[in-house]
Amino acid sequence: MFARKSNPNRCRGFFLLDAARNRRQTVVIMTTVFRHTIEPRRIKFDGFPVARLLPRIGLKGVGPWLFFDHMGPHQFDAGQGLDVVPHPHINLATVTYLFDGEILHRDSLGNVQSITPGAINLMVAGSGIAHSERSPDILRRSGHTVHGLQLWHGLPEDLEEVDASFHHYPAGAIPEMTLNGVRIRLLIGEAFGLSSPVRTFADTLYAEYHLPAGESATVPLEVQELAIYAVDSTLRVDSKILQPGRLAMLTAGNHQIQAENDTRAVLIGGQSLGPRYMWWNFVSSRKARIEQAMEDWKENRFNAVYDDGGAPAPLPASDSYAMMSDQVDRSGAGSNSER
Repeated sequence: MFARKSNPNRCRGFFLLDAARNRRQTVVIMTTVFRHTIEPRRIKFDGFPVARLLPRIGLKGVGPWLFFDHMGPHQFDAGQGLDVVPHPHINLATVTYLFDGEILHRDSLGNVQSITPGAINLMVAGSGIAHSERSPDILRRSGHTVHGLQLWHGLPEDLEEVDASFHHYPAGAIPEMTLNGVRIRLLIGEAFGLSSPVRTFADTLYAEYHLPAGESATVPLEVQELAIYAVDSTLRVDSKILQPGRLAMLTAGNHQIQAENDTRAVLIGGQSLGPRYMWWNFVSSRKARIEQAMEDWKENRFNAVYDDGGAPAPLPASDSYAMMSDQVDRSGAGSNSER
């Protein structure tokens, strides 16, 4: 459940005067900074900690973004590593972005790609894809850290069944600028006079701010829906405090963020695509399409992940994070098996 700030309101007022310029009444307008503030669900995948911010009852998405996981930071001992076994997706795109560490992506199209800090890795599931995410063997030998974000965004209805594809954008290809001492990286979309090369399907924004202590920056205007995530330290958004590890959906307007300590913030937003259904790793505008994908995975109709001999994730019996409760059984505790 999302937790609202106890008093997110701020006031402004003005006087109404009569013809003699006597005060007739005072009008007070209540404005808000945060429409919602979200605390994460803390879950683990084989000991690997994940903070899940979306989806959530009361806030199923921000613009096209439907899923938000903050992975780690987690230190693996020698001989250990991340093992997200082969699993499927449809009708969405996954975006993986690392702050630290390395993950090896493999998929059913034959792509093998090392994901490293600062790069954007976009996997367009479209009509269907399977993939795995694992720590490279060389890092398992000595121990290593993994820390980053994985987000999913929906696809417009007319593009949900686009051919699956994978796109890697190295860190050097991501545009960035420094504005009043704040370093801004534009991961996806257009803002600040910058344009990211990352493929988009609708108006989409994804940006990373590096704020030195005491510095401030404004957020982009003219974004249909916008949220800010405090990655590792407290942020002040206008007059309100956003605690680390919290996601806040902002009201429309010209907001300013300020760091109390050196910190990182992430902005997500864009065009809302309308209702979407989610069950396990499947997202679609059509419930019947999700049920078909469930059957296809159960019957091994997805292509195998290239060069990954691990057993694929089984189809769970239920999903407590599902957003189609009127059709899919949610009586169980849900599955935390794989994303």
